Amino acid sequence: MLTVLLILIPLVAGLVTFGLKGSGPKMLGLIASLASLAVTVGALFQFRTDPGAAALKLDASWIPQLGAKFTLGMDGMGLMLCLLTAISFLLIFIVIYNREYERANSFYGLMLLSQAGLVGVFTAYDALLFYVFWELALIPVYFLCSLWGGEKRIPVTFKFFVYTFAGSLLMLVGLIYIYLQTPEHSFSYASFVSGAVSPEDQSWLFWLFFVAFAIKMPVFPFHTWQPDAYEQSPTPVTMVLSGIMVKMGLFGVVRWLLPVLPKGAYMWSDVAIVLSIIGIIYASCIAIVQSDIKRLIAYSSIAHIGLMSAAIFTNNEQGLQGMMVQMFNHGVNIIGLWIIVEIIQNRLKIKNLNEMGGIAQYAPGIAIFLVVISLANIGLPLTNGFIGEFLMFSGLFQYNVWFMAVAGLGIILAAVYTLNMVQKVIFGQSNALTETTTDLKANELVVLIAITGIILVLGFYPKPMLELVSSTTELVNKVY
Repeated sequence: MLTVLLILIPLVAGLVTFGLKGSGPKMLGLIASLASLAVTVGALFQFRTDPGAAALKLDASWIPQLGAKFTLGMDGMGLMLCLLTAISFLLIFIVIYNREYERANSFYGLMLLSQAGLVGVFTAYDALLFYVFWELALIPVYFLCSLWGGEKRIPVTFKFFVYTFAGSLLMLVGLIYIYLQTPEHSFSYASFVSGAVSPEDQSWLFWLFFVAFAIKMPVFPFHTWQPDAYEQSPTPVTMVLSGIMVKMGLFGVVRWLLPVLPKGAYMWSDVAIVLSIIGIIYASCIAIVQSDIKRLIAYSSIAHIGLMSAAIFTNNEQGLQGMMVQMFNHGVNIIGLWIIVEIIQNRLKIKNLNEMGGIAQYAPGIAIFLVVISLANIGLPLTNGFIGEFLMFSGLFQYNVWFMAVAGLGIILAAVYTLNMVQKVIFGQSNALTETTTDLKANELVVLIAITGIILVLGFYPKPMLELVSSTTELVNKVY
């Protein structure tokens, strides 16, 4: 019941929001996101006391002619990503509460529908249902980008749609082929992981799934849609894309690729890791020379996701556990950075780093939170980003020390572009524009305090998060 509520609350609220006027849409969005977080916390307590509780599952008839069922459930990884989704949407709705959007009812309605789709992706245990939610999560974001984006939003959104749609079609072909190999012609998760696919078939099926998930993450060379989409999308949508939606690809690999095609994953793990490491170095170098703050953060996200993607295929507990923990921590940190960008862009109407400077003198609150969140984003010890990166590098070291050494260069490059960004934004010489910067408003302060609290608590005491994902790690390890 709790899992169903997590989908129903944003779904129903999103549909109702389309008919509201005035401040109704933003108010309902806030209430729905708060209710979603409360239900997620309830599910978290239920999971810790009884992971197999009926309240966390649903198994209902859906399309019996096709062997498809409406099966929902939660393991530690799914629950962690539902928690990330609930926290992120609440923080986004709080920070944009004072913003005015044209057709606000449609904007908030589409945002809530995308939340429902995301939760569906993270809880689906039927392959066809997973595919439906995968598409449902994408469609609202497509309209959000194309209707509320920047000047180049139409070609950028078209590119985003073509990439993701092509990846989805490849995955659909793979799902149908595996479905036909199952003895009972079923889309159930149990049937998919039963080993019905031969090793030869797994070798080519791997690429159908990997490309679909690599586009979503995105992994080099399937990343080219991402910087443009992040730059042209309205910042709240960029937060959803970078904080949560890229995790769909990582989640898909762990839930639907490794257990279903373990032989294929084993055959191609070196190639997948090399592509991921190329993405780390390439994106980091591009980030260093960026003058647009949105594109800089976009490329930094590619680099961080590249490390997570490499860690998935290391086939050891440290790599997988680090990647899962980092999915949550990266989501929190990158949304924190986007919130700072949203605040600065709302105040100054600029994105060019060369036009900024000296903000710390006039807005010390913005400066303090930017420094803390930036340090967490590069994995400074005692911040939430540290433990995940440490485990992922440990996993890579066990797999191949040279892979770890090259990927480790990303740490140095990340420090270069991050500290350079901080220097240009808050220190240095101010100008007539930045001298007008006003400090944080009450709602912005609340959101940034919450994010900083998560950063420091999980930095000092990551044990609860590690325990939450441990059951999923053990399950994946068994399939190799």
